[in-house]
Amino acid sequence: MIAIAIDGPAGAGKSTIARRAAAELGYIYVDTGALYRAVGLFMLQKGVAPSDSTAVCPLLEQVKIRLAFQNGEQKVYLGDRDVTGDIRTPEVSMAASDVSAIPEVRKFLFSLQQDLAKTNNVIMDGRDIGTVVLPDAQVKIFLTASPEERAERRYEELREKGEKVRFDEVLADLKKRDYNDSHRTVAPLVPAETAIVVDTTGMTLEQSIDKLMSIIEKKLNENN
Repeated sequence: MIAIAIDGPAGAGKSTIARRAAAELGYIYVDTGALYRAVGLFMLQKGVAPSDSTAVCPLLEQVKIRLAFQNGEQKVYLGDRDVTGDIRTPEVSMAASDVSAIPEVRKFLFSLQQDLAKTNNVIMDGRDIGTVVLPDAQVKIFLTASPEERAERRYEELREKGEKVRFDEVLADLKKRDYNDSHRTVAPLVPAETAIVVDTTGMTLEQSIDKLMSIIEKKLNENN
């Protein structure tokens, strides 16, 4: 099986670019951030602070997450409910950042992520894919962009969904997530030693996809 790991900070375009690349390659796209978002959503629904590990950990055994792949698209289920759209709000984004700092949550989701890579050719994106989840991935990419550009992308995405948000709030939330993700003690957000760093600041979506596809194809050819 072939595994491609794409890591990077919030709003770097990992999900959009990885999804398109997976479709071109015929691989399964796995958005691991969606798994943490699902856990965060579950805790919010239970009225538990996502940063409170003493409250979160006992509830993990109740969390039933399932991924379904329909026409190459990943769907996320909490129990029997499709929460693919529900997990994309700013509130759930922050909840995901909080629960992802809890070691027990990462351990809870670890086997699910690895099992998918054992049985499928995958492109998996997240924060610690190349460093922790898939350390033997054939291709490792660290995707980033300036905070302002990442916030602008997220701001436009949320507005298109009808969310009433302010750019300064989106930027502040993103910078907070950057700090939390890079300073947590377990699996902090850092490029893997062998990762290729790609800065998409100033690039269009198509330019970013072309850049990643050229890197992926080159690396896979080198490994053959």
